[in-house]
Amino acid sequence: MNTRIMKKFMPMLPAMLGLLLSSCSHPDHWAAFDQEIKFYNSLEPDPAVIIPEDLQPRPADDSPFEFSADKPLDLSVEQTIMLALRNNQELRVRQLNPVQARTFEKIERGVFDAEFFADLEVTEDKSSETDQTGDRVTVNEDEHAAVMGLRQKLPFGTTVEASVEQDSSDSDRDIEDQTARMGLSVTQSLLQGFGPAVNLVKVWQAELNTAATIHELRGVTEALLADAETAYWDYVLAKQKIDIVEHSLGIALQQLDEIRQRIEVGILPRIEEASAHAEVALREQALIDARSKLEENRLRLLRLINIGGDGHLDFQVNATSDAYVASEPITDLDDRLQLANKSRPDLNEARLRQKQNRLEIVMTRNGLLPKLDLFISIGKTGYGESFSDSFRNMDEDTHDFTAGIRLSHFLGNRQAEARHEAARASLQQSAEALKNLGAIVDLDVRLAVNEVERTRQQITASKATRILQEETFKAEKERFDVGASTALQLAQAHRDLLLSSINEVEAVVNYRQKLVALYLVEGSLLDRRGVLLAASP
Repeated sequence: MNTRIMKKFMPMLPAMLGLLLSSCSHPDHWAAFDQEIKFYNSLEPDPAVIIPEDLQPRPADDSPFEFSADKPLDLSVEQTIMLALRNNQELRVRQLNPVQARTFEKIERGVFDAEFFADLEVTEDKSSETDQTGDRVTVNEDEHAAVMGLRQKLPFGTTVEASVEQDSSDSDRDIEDQTARMGLSVTQSLLQGFGPAVNLVKVWQAELNTAATIHELRGVTEALLADAETAYWDYVLAKQKIDIVEHSLGIALQQLDEIRQRIEVGILPRIEEASAHAEVALREQALIDARSKLEENRLRLLRLINIGGDGHLDFQVNATSDAYVASEPITDLDDRLQLANKSRPDLNEARLRQKQNRLEIVMTRNGLLPKLDLFISIGKTGYGESFSDSFRNMDEDTHDFTAGIRLSHFLGNRQAEARHEAARASLQQSAEALKNLGAIVDLDVRLAVNEVERTRQQITASKATRILQEETFKAEKERFDVGASTALQLAQAHRDLLLSSINEVEAVVNYRQKLVALYLVEGSLLDRRGVLLAASP
């Protein structure tokens, strides 16, 4: 007996030995891993994802911008905004977030898509049996089973399945038997998982997430606009400072020349030349810093608008917009606070996140219930000696019906209770965060209004200071000419005039920048600049 068994299993030993040896080898040395990089490198790249038009922020006047690689860019602040929206790489990255979020909506809705299924099984059985005479005979039995149908989950907590089955059995000892069945089964959740309010939570959360990412994109776009405008005015200010310092350097050189002439004729002592020389050196030093700052601001501006491909940082820029704008006092603080409460993207995003957490409560509360399902299955069966006979005989009085209730519940139910408690904590946390963010928004608007008012008043004050410093410098120059003042006093008056001139242009530019900052914190910058972007659903 043992010899016969060994003879049967001997042909299988090589295959079993090979399987054992392969399972003992370390996976890192498998040859398949060496082909991974080659496999991915051989794949054709997938087509780029197309960003929908409503997710591409653009100004109302999106006219083409023409430029020459060998000429300076004539750039206005409006063109700066347009180019930043069109070319900024950071914005391109963020535009894909809502695209990804919309795919999750499809994924969650796809849970309720109808599913087609099919299964085919073939079984061959060869066995040895003892017949009635005591002799051993070989029995061959073949079985074939096929089933296909549709299955769908409904938002009501219902699962419906319709199927068609066909089985055949053929044996040496029996005649061929064919069985066909058409069935319908329905399973309905009665407690946990019952109703659309629970089963559609994931869909609603995905929709809220899409809306939140659109608000996030609006916030990123507004920040980009603010950065672009600020960078533009920084460049304008740096250019104006160079003009002022160069003019001041010219005056300092002229004064040095006059002092030298007076020293030569004996009107002034030679010691007066030192202060004039120091003043020229200070102006040259200030000019070096001003030119360096201009170059820094040029590079930052070009990085934001990202024009011209790889050589975009080599362009020279000619700013064409005037920084001066009519200034008026802000008297509508309450309206601006209401606008910020309504329009701030981060505040709206936080509200949507809170709604997501509230929906999570609905789902986790339902998870505390036992799982109780009602199931019903009905079918019509036909029998025959052939495939066609089995379906043809379905009109006979052969059917099946099954109904029942299935109950399951975890003792203690700690997992569901922990999920529900975590969801409640998240909801409370989001409510506190929203309240805190609202207070921050209120503070941001008030601080921004205060800064706008400060810079607005500084425009008039700095202009008056510059006029007075001009008169002071002229008076000091006249005193110096008649010998009633020293070169050091004249240099100090000139230095004060230079500082007041710079303060004047800074006040004008700062006012423009603080206005942009105010529009940013109140969430109205896109609308004020005429930029179109998808509204949140």
